[in-house]
Amino acid sequence: MNESLNRVRDVLAELIKAALISDDAKSLACREAASELQRALSKGPPDPTSLKIDGAWTLAIREAEKPELQPEEGQVNLTLPRECVFALDELTAETFDVDAAVERIRKSASTG
Repeated sequence: MNESLNRVRDVLAELIKAALISDDAKSLACREAASELQRALSKGPPDPTSLKIDGAWTLAIREAEKPELQPEEGQVNLTLPRECVFALDELTAETFDVDAAVERIRKSASTG
């Protein structure tokens, strides 16, 4: 994997974890991690031709849904969409709102 893909995946994975985890303190920690990673990403955004955001999304879902995290993921039973709910330019914008992003992930998911 290339470094740009890893950076985008990491931001998305923290956002997904924040949406999935029901413990408020742990969810907040994921939001803070996502915010820090996203700020770094916005200062050095990847070339849009160097990665596919949907590929980074798929990898982020896998990262966020690791078996060891599943006991904490009780917010809702989510089935996340196959396509990323953010465009790369949104994700790398300096005005990106992590809290709104977490809510968008929750609302975009099918609940079971």
